[in-house]
Amino acid sequence: MAGTRSSRSTRGSRAAAAAAAAVEAVLEPAESVEVAEETTETAMAVEAAGTEEPESGPGPLLQQSRDFLDLFWGIAKPAQEERLAATAALVGRLRERPQEAELQYALKRLIEGLGATREAARPGFSLALSQVLQALDHVPLRRVWEQVKEKHDLQKKKLLRSAAFGNFFGVLALFQSGRLVKDPKVLVEAVQLLQSLAQHRNHLQDLPRRTLVDILSEIPEPVFEEVLLGVLQDDFASAFSTPEQLQLLLVGLQKFPGVLQPKKLKKLLGSPAVVTKETVPRLVEVLNVAAKSVKKEKVLPPVALELLRVALQEGAFELFWKEVVEKGLLQEHSGPGSYTAFRLLGTALPLLNLEQLRVVLRGEVMRRYGDHVLSAQLPSRFKFAPEMEKYVDSFLEGCADPEKQLAVLVAFSSLTNQGYPVVPSVWPVVRHLGPEALRRYSSWLQDMFLRPNLGSCLDFSTSRQKKNAAEDEDGHVPTTEKSVFRLRKWLIQRLTSIVENPQVVKDEAFVLGITRFCFFHSFFETKKPCKDLPESEQPLSVPLDGETRDAAGSSFFSLLQTLNVLPLLEEAPKTAASLPKGKLGHGAMADGRLWTHCLVRYADFLLSRGKNVRPVKAFSAEEKAAWDRMLQSVDRLQQRAKDTRVAEITAFQQLLLLVGLHLFKAPAECVDLLSDLQSCIEKALDKKAKKPAAGAEEPHWVEVLVEILLALLAQPSRLLRHVSRSVFARVCPHLNRRALQLILDVLDPDQEAAAVEVTEESDKRQKPASAGEDESEEDPDDESGPDDGPESEEDADSSEEDPEEVDSGFRQQLMTLLQAGKVPDAEGGSSEEEMDDDAMLALDARLAGLFAEQKLRVRAKKLEKEKLQKEKSLRRDFKIKVLDLVETFLVKQPDSPLVLELVEPLLTVIERSMSGDAAKQEQDFLRKTAAIFTNQLCRAKQYCHSAAAQAQELHGLLERLVHRAGRQADSSVALYHFSASLYLLRVLRGNVAAPPPAAPSPRKQRKAGAPPPVPAEGSGCLDLARVTQLYSEALTGFLSKRKSPLTATMFVDLFTRHPTLCQRLVPVVLPFVTAGVRPYHQAQACVMLLKALQLRELKQALGAPGWQELIGDAIERVTESLKASSQAGNKSGHLRTFKALELLLFLLRTVKDEKLPVGLEAPLAVLQELRQSGALGATGRLSDLTWQALKLLGVQRPKEDKVRPPKNKEDAAAPEGPGSRKRKKGFLPETKKRRKRRQEEGPAEAPGGGQEPPSAEGSRGGKRRRKRRKRPKQHPALPGPGVNGTPKSPQPPSGPPGLDSSQGEAPASPGPKRKHQAGKRKDSPDAAPLVKRAKLPTAGGKGGPKARLRKKPKPGSEGSSE
Repeated sequence: MAGTRSSRSTRGSRAAAAAAAAVEAVLEPAESVEVAEETTETAMAVEAAGTEEPESGPGPLLQQSRDFLDLFWGIAKPAQEERLAATAALVGRLRERPQEAELQYALKRLIEGLGATREAARPGFSLALSQVLQALDHVPLRRVWEQVKEKHDLQKKKLLRSAAFGNFFGVLALFQSGRLVKDPKVLVEAVQLLQSLAQHRNHLQDLPRRTLVDILSEIPEPVFEEVLLGVLQDDFASAFSTPEQLQLLLVGLQKFPGVLQPKKLKKLLGSPAVVTKETVPRLVEVLNVAAKSVKKEKVLPPVALELLRVALQEGAFELFWKEVVEKGLLQEHSGPGSYTAFRLLGTALPLLNLEQLRVVLRGEVMRRYGDHVLSAQLPSRFKFAPEMEKYVDSFLEGCADPEKQLAVLVAFSSLTNQGYPVVPSVWPVVRHLGPEALRRYSSWLQDMFLRPNLGSCLDFSTSRQKKNAAEDEDGHVPTTEKSVFRLRKWLIQRLTSIVENPQVVKDEAFVLGITRFCFFHSFFETKKPCKDLPESEQPLSVPLDGETRDAAGSSFFSLLQTLNVLPLLEEAPKTAASLPKGKLGHGAMADGRLWTHCLVRYADFLLSRGKNVRPVKAFSAEEKAAWDRMLQSVDRLQQRAKDTRVAEITAFQQLLLLVGLHLFKAPAECVDLLSDLQSCIEKALDKKAKKPAAGAEEPHWVEVLVEILLALLAQPSRLLRHVSRSVFARVCPHLNRRALQLILDVLDPDQEAAAVEVTEESDKRQKPASAGEDESEEDPDDESGPDDGPESEEDADSSEEDPEEVDSGFRQQLMTLLQAGKVPDAEGGSSEEEMDDDAMLALDARLAGLFAEQKLRVRAKKLEKEKLQKEKSLRRDFKIKVLDLVETFLVKQPDSPLVLELVEPLLTVIERSMSGDAAKQEQDFLRKTAAIFTNQLCRAKQYCHSAAAQAQELHGLLERLVHRAGRQADSSVALYHFSASLYLLRVLRGNVAAPPPAAPSPRKQRKAGAPPPVPAEGSGCLDLARVTQLYSEALTGFLSKRKSPLTATMFVDLFTRHPTLCQRLVPVVLPFVTAGVRPYHQAQACVMLLKALQLRELKQALGAPGWQELIGDAIERVTESLKASSQAGNKSGHLRTFKALELLLFLLRTVKDEKLPVGLEAPLAVLQELRQSGALGATGRLSDLTWQALKLLGVQRPKEDKVRPPKNKEDAAAPEGPGSRKRKKGFLPETKKRRKRRQEEGPAEAPGGGQEPPSAEGSRGGKRRRKRRKRPKQHPALPGPGVNGTPKSPQPPSGPPGLDSSQGEAPASPGPKRKHQAGKRKDSPDAAPLVKRAKLPTAGGKGGPKARLRKKPKPGSEGSSE
């Protein structure tokens, strides 16, 4: 038995090695030959190890545990988790159960794996070897080192690559074990080996040098001085030759400064320091080589960072930065050297002091970085700005010194291109600023805005800008005013972005200071400084122009939007108890006041100090009166803060304050708006306000307020739109029909020229800047120059005008002009040659004038077309905003009677938009309208309960909707109309599932003794007869017309929601099961009838007699439909048959379950005829449904043996001879061929299982036949027609010839019997076995895994086979 186990283990190892070789060949095709050689050697080593030293234990090593061998395969797997788990298991096994044989074998396998060709296997074996050496201290390191050098001999040229990897990973394993330092001799040899491996860069690249650096950084100083200094002396002497050798020296200098003293360096390098004026050229050369070596990795070379640290250590940082970095690496305008300099700049920030930071951030590297940021804006360019942002972000996060933080931020903010900083105005790095640094940085931004100091900025111009300036004839250069404007525009955006950044830690005083600064310099100017106004004490070195004030005003209102939704700041939780009850936290300060209210008070204070400050646009008397009335209204609203309507008061207050602040921006538009708004608010909050008389023409206050809100929605201010929607949500309960009609008039497609004037967003130029615009707005370094824009546009226009069709008027003028310029000759023609020069010049002048006029005319038409298109786009955008009001009304007031007024207008919008253009804006408008109509209206959980007074109007609307649905050309539009009709049905009949609160619940009605289980729907406002007639006509039209926009899904939805209507419409559907205009309509009738019959409410409403009659009529109709289905072979015919079979199956189950006295002879005959006609096919869904129906009628489906046909007819007909017992590779085994032999002998055997003729297998075959004879007794077949139908049914063509129809299973043939013995009988006993012939036997003969698997369930047959 031991010999058997050994042979099996050896074969298993060979199989595993072969499988691993196959996988490796797929992973690394280029190394398939080496992989095959390696796996062959590994298999031979496994066999040798399995036969060595048999006396060392109860058996050979590899016979003891297969798990031990699997650990080495786990170490070589690609997944890191599996490698680590296998390594831990191996170390634990060797530590817990120490055996010399296992240890030696493990070391041998691990050392062999160091040179594996797979990339994942080499580090896996190296790590495992290091862990084993670290855990087992008694293993001699010298012995392992000798084995590594012996196994991986570098002298073998054929295996040089594997040997190089083996030696390298061997050294790495010894170093990682931590024992290399303890053995000086091995350490020296290992270092010398790494020095020799450094020559094989084709295979190892710079791995040996990097390992030398790691070793040098880990060893103690005595070991370095006594052992390695002499070995590494040559590398130190040639440090300026390669980056790796220089890095080795630099690490040694930082690690062992006491050993590598200046005298020693003088002896090695010829200079007492590394960074000197003499070594600068060689350092530049080495750094350039290192930069090119990491070009693909896009990282900083390690030698550059080490050199920076050594320069700081030697006190030669300025020399290094000026000479090596700025004058050396930046010699090329772009390339690896420049990017290395940028990375050095970012990496050096945490290592430098304040003075060194100022030197670096004002140098040429920063200027070159700014040039790169501008030139890299094209999509195909490499952008370094995100990487630099990470460097700065990391520095600010780890630096606690506010001076350094401020110095870095000010330096990057001062890097400008013609006044505009290159860093974006929204820079996330400010979130790491401390409170002191943030305050000082904000002060610096404000001071630069007031007194721009362009001299303190590090300004630059790109090469393209310099070229354009040189080519300009006038010598035009950017003026100082333009640079100041660009700088101030960026500064004000940076100030607002700090407040808008939620990650910046700030307090209320800081936010309020920036907001007041922006507001003051947007709308006010100083006349005389005042101590009460800190903003007036800050003089302006350059006056603010109109463009700068407009930019500041846009930034202020953008900041106001942020303040309106700003949550309570840090100190707010301490004073949160002082907030009034019901006051919202967003948009309010800690004391409960709104941010906008605080700013309005500040503006009023500025207006009151006319001696010190004055508005840029002075208020007129009317505007000042409107401002004062606004303040009085706000004060009255403040006094009512304790009212129960706090939300309404807050919304009105916000609206008043915002419109008041807009007085400074557009006073003429806001005066009347404020007056109307104040009167509306007073009437809305006045409980004693009387309704206007019937004959009075004064509009209701809510109508005026809706007009105001619509006007505010048309404004480009996002804040105004947000507050307008908030106010509208508060006044929704007061909305009347005329106010709602104002909103619907905007959406009406017939009223495109709405009364509301849509304002174009004039601040679109500033908007991207506030959201993160940088130098890209006015990019002078773009592909097109600054003056090329208009010319290129004209060229484009002229190119577009050429293919335009010339109008008839211009053509007639041209022909007239040409005819007038011609001179007739003697033959009646004309001759151009006789025209003199003056005539030709005059004709040319007239032609030029005519074409110039035509060009102007075409340009005017084009501009007019663009204007109309722009107006249309603005109107469409305004309508999308108005849809928000409609959605708000539907959400806030779903039970209002006014909701019913929205049905037809929204459907009109959907219908017109579906037939309109396919522009993206139009599609967005349509999508939003459809979503609001479907989700907020038709599917609303609440609806109007007070529609009794307008029942007749709703019935008329319902009829119009159904008729419009039937006249649509698109089914999707018809679906919206039909859904609206179902919503009106719901409103008319009342919601039975969720009635109004005044009515008793259904449970209380049942307790009170309400007899009907289904409430009568006609008891409400619904005219049941009228509605039934309406939907009957629609249903008849759908099933009798060849083309109809209605679908069966619509009526199924109607049946499901309204079962009473379903009861009345089922008789309409039933005849169309056979009388439909097309087979498709007949199929849809089957679908609708099936869904209707599945409703429990329909059965309860019909009662027992009516239900039985309906089932009988349905069976009769479906039977007639199936009779006609046998002749239809097209797609629609198959669909009709499929739906009819589904309906019949449900009907038969209903009859069987409820035991209804319905005759089923006709369906049985039709199904038998349909099955025998072959119209259903042998397999498929139709056949399955037919057999399911026949099973309900008592006819069982015959079982079929699924046997795959033989690939070759000769193989199927060839008999089995006595000498064919030997298995051949690639052929089926004998047990799989007996079925074929049984088929050749013929079906002469009795079905009951008579005796077989003697076979060539002798006694063994007889024993198996006797077992098969006992099998039917253990699993008797089901009798009679319960399995196969009638006893004399024909044999299925797919089964073998020997099947017995009366028993339903195959006779006792060797093939199926052998299959049942080998399998685990997962299928049921009456299922025919599936003979699998695709899998081939293993080449191992009887000892293969498949043979052992077959012997497990039948141990007796194993002895007989042997």
